[in-house]
Amino acid sequence: MSLPIARGWQTLARRHSQLSFQDAVTGGILCRHYATPVLSSGTGRLRKPPIHGQPLAETHAHLIAPHDLTPGIPKAEYEERRTRLMENLPDGSLVVCLGGHIKYMSQGAYKFRQSSDIWYLTGFQEPDAALVLEKASTRYGRPYKMTMFCSGKNAHREKWDGASDVVSIFQADEARDTSHFYSHLKGLLPLYNHYYLSPSPTAHLRRKPRSRSLIDYIAPTTSGTSLGLQEAYDTLIDGLSSNRVKDLGREMARWRALKSVHEQAVLRKAADLSAYAHTKTMRFANLRSNLPEASLAAHFEYLCVLGGAERMAYVPVVASGANALIIHYTSNDNLCQDGDLVLIDAGCEYNGYASDITRTYPVFPSGRFTPAQAELYTAVLNTLKHCTSLCTESSKLSLYDLHAESCRVLTKELNRIGFNLRERSASAGHSEVEQVLYPHFLSHSVGIDLHESFMNRSSPIQSGMVITVEPGVYVPPSTSFPKHFHNIGIRIEDEVLVQKDHAVVLSVDAPKEIADVEGACQGSLGLGPY
Repeated sequence: MSLPIARGWQTLARRHSQLSFQDAVTGGILCRHYATPVLSSGTGRLRKPPIHGQPLAETHAHLIAPHDLTPGIPKAEYEERRTRLMENLPDGSLVVCLGGHIKYMSQGAYKFRQSSDIWYLTGFQEPDAALVLEKASTRYGRPYKMTMFCSGKNAHREKWDGASDVVSIFQADEARDTSHFYSHLKGLLPLYNHYYLSPSPTAHLRRKPRSRSLIDYIAPTTSGTSLGLQEAYDTLIDGLSSNRVKDLGREMARWRALKSVHEQAVLRKAADLSAYAHTKTMRFANLRSNLPEASLAAHFEYLCVLGGAERMAYVPVVASGANALIIHYTSNDNLCQDGDLVLIDAGCEYNGYASDITRTYPVFPSGRFTPAQAELYTAVLNTLKHCTSLCTESSKLSLYDLHAESCRVLTKELNRIGFNLRERSASAGHSEVEQVLYPHFLSHSVGIDLHESFMNRSSPIQSGMVITVEPGVYVPPSTSFPKHFHNIGIRIEDEVLVQKDHAVVLSVDAPKEIADVEGACQGSLGLGPY
């Protein structure tokens, strides 16, 4: 028996059905969420070109609220992050964090993304930057001294109109040109006993020597050295004792895992935007036969960017039919054929935070699940719901515990519809479902990075964590499994905010009940493809 369409979707459908595409765009449904009304000076004109190297409240009031440093994150929160980090490091600690650099293609540059650690600690968005934090006395009014390094756009104009802007905007104690990084850091290293580095020292050991480009040789410097940030960093840490060097990312992982209320709000907006794109792509996938998988990927990305996303958080998986049996299928170069299910694992990055959502649904012509597809889908959905209900601090479960529970429930659900699977036991080790049908892990942490690093899967989950719950089943054409399920791959993935006694599904706006999914595919929810 089909399930009724959720009340929330009925309300959303009525609201959206009254709007044309142009109304939707100008009304803010597809547009970026503005922090404040689009007003600046008395003329009502925004300042162009901007006077700073990144959007700030004074120049981009439509994106950033007055007390925020980056969209949705207040300046005070960045200060709290640095203070918390430095207070928890031993005396005599030095933190060195490199920013990202622009990557080039043959005819231009790729869109820049700041390295996650320096973004988390400063909100600084410019390339070729570095951060140095020294654990110090209260001489600086806080338990550390902060020095930032940045470079100018060209020989005539610095990005920040002088170092004073970096000091005032990002609350640095000192700001210097990147050309001074080597000499400055060389002078500091003998003064400290513990070094916390990003990129990690292990990544440095694996890195091959980088061939220097012509630009490296001709770029002017004020200190007489032609060493770039990365080369200076590599040269200096080569001489450090390995037992005094620590991975900064590993140290910060415990803090990054627990999201502040501001981070939770930004993550919810990222999930909302991706969920909206998923919903409208369901309808788009049912417009005609033989749509290319790449077209669905492009449509999803178009909707995300139109809504204000900086980029996709990862390369989307758009796997139609038996392609869904490949977990990380990203070639997206086939056609969605009549009667296929299509598995789309896709999410955008919004204001520096990732989203990660997967939905599986029928394509043209009917937009309906076949009986076999519906049975298998329900088995996965029931597993998802059960595991989501356990994503609470009071459950005292770890990610490993949640995964084991997902295997137990999925095995039970699959046996109910005709499979004959053995369960996990101490003697047998992994269950049969893990070995073949469900070979990936249930969950990972989401935040600034799609997969937040160094999260301990054995520790109980805590309130404030944002994790995925993503059970799946991928049935190969084997005589070991019922034939009518062969070559069907289904994954359903939600983003879940862990709370003390309940779980909050951040991706709630992406349909997953069969009735809602079919309604989105057929257009009966009132949501069109655009």
